[in-house]
Amino acid sequence: MNKRYWWVIITYVIMQLSGIVGGPLFYFLFPIDKTQAIVYYTIFSFIAGVVVFLLLMRPEMKQGSDKDASPLGSTILWMVAGVFMAIFAQGIAGYIEQNILGISSQSENTQNILEIARAFPMFTIIPALFAPILEEILFRKIIFGGLYVRTNFWIAALVSSLIFAIIHMDPTHLLVYASMGITFAYLYVKTKRIIVPIAVHMGMNTAVVLTQLLLKPEDLERIQKNMNFIWLQFIGG
Repeated sequence: MNKRYWWVIITYVIMQLSGIVGGPLFYFLFPIDKTQAIVYYTIFSFIAGVVVFLLLMRPEMKQGSDKDASPLGSTILWMVAGVFMAIFAQGIAGYIEQNILGISSQSENTQNILEIARAFPMFTIIPALFAPILEEILFRKIIFGGLYVRTNFWIAALVSSLIFAIIHMDPTHLLVYASMGITFAYLYVKTKRIIVPIAVHMGMNTAVVLTQLLLKPEDLERIQKNMNFIWLQFIGG
């Protein structure tokens, strides 16, 4: 693996663990409470992580796109279509988890993010913008890409998706993460542009966060029931 890719991985690990020290440091340095210190440091660490990632990936950016990469028009179309593909794949995975495997549709990781976002609206820039950049560069370009050239699409997609789920500390919803990972990996392979899964990931996360924050619980429950009915008809139940 490219040496710079290892530095990307190390940067991500440091960023994830740095809150142990960074949160208390912000609390000591600034006139804010402990919760604010953790939230503000998390935002700072994600922004810093994106900056470091982009600096490390600058040689690839200077080289330009793969000669077989999709042209601009097709790239934009795949970005738009990819959002619907990801939502569709996640919906099927969620239906299987909930109605066949008996797994709750509520993701603890997602709920934690939403609780913080309700208290600190500025926090939404992490799932909407910065997390997709970091995760797609790491999980799709580096981990999936490295495995893809040595194995095949399915092994690379499933292994990278498993690591993706573990990092989010949400292995119960592995099927949902796998559906997202496979969709993002397919878009990356199809277009040969990492910006496509990044944009689709941004669109997915933004849609989820805004839906959860703007709609009432009873509206969300009604939508969930309607979606379950659609999936049931789709699979012929």
